[in-house]
This record gives sequence, C-alpha cells and structure tokens, in this order.
Amino acid sequence: MKLNAIVLTAFAALSLGAAMCGAVQAQDTKPGDPVNGKKVFLAMNCFECHSTSGQGGGEAGPRIAPNPPSPAAILRQLRHPAGRMPAYVPQVLSDAQAADIIAYLQSIKPAKAGKDIPILNLR
Repeated sequence: MKLNAIVLTAFAALSLGAAMCGAVQAQDTKPGDPVNGKKVFLAMNCFECHSTSGQGGGEAGPRIAPNPPSPAAILRQLRHPAGRMPAYVPQVLSDAQAADIIAYLQSIKPAKAGKDIPILNLR
C-alpha cells in the first residue's frame, strides 16, 4: 500500500474514531498562544514531517494547515496517533503546549495566489 493511501486511511480512521468516541476535548484549558505554539511546533520537530507552516511534507506527513482539523482531532492524533506519527503523551507535550500548537495551526493563513502578488504580474 502506498504511503499516501496509508496516511489517508489513518486520517479516515481518526475521524471515525473521534466521531464514535464523542471526540476528545481539551481539558478546560485556556486558548492557546500561537506565538508559543510555533516555538513548540519547531522544538518538538513537528516541522520535519509537516513542514514549518503545516503544509505537509509529501509522503512524510499530511498537510495540517491552513484549515487544520478540529482541535479535538489534533489532540487525539497527538495523544493516540494513527500511522507512523509518535505519541505525544502529556509527560512529553503538556495540554497547554498542545493548545498552543493548535492555536498556531489555526493562525496560519492560506498563501496568496500568484495573481494576488504584484511582482508576479508585471507585464
């Protein structure tokens, strides 16, 4: 089975599992800090598979930004990952750090289209 198919299967299973389990909720944590979330994302080496802005690394890791999965799905994937992703248990990644990463991913805006970048439209 190709890696892309494995990743898609893993995310489908994750979505189904979250729906069936009532979706894991962040435990009454404060909203995350996107600035710290970027630092944690980089420090925990998430960028190695998902790239620095969550755009994905081809076969290594899926695109998780912009338009990331729900916070509950991200937290579930962090704590009980599908596929080759390592588990980030609370002893390794606190709930506050997880909330910060979620806030960082939610803060990433889609890239501008080429037509919206003036330097690319010189004639």
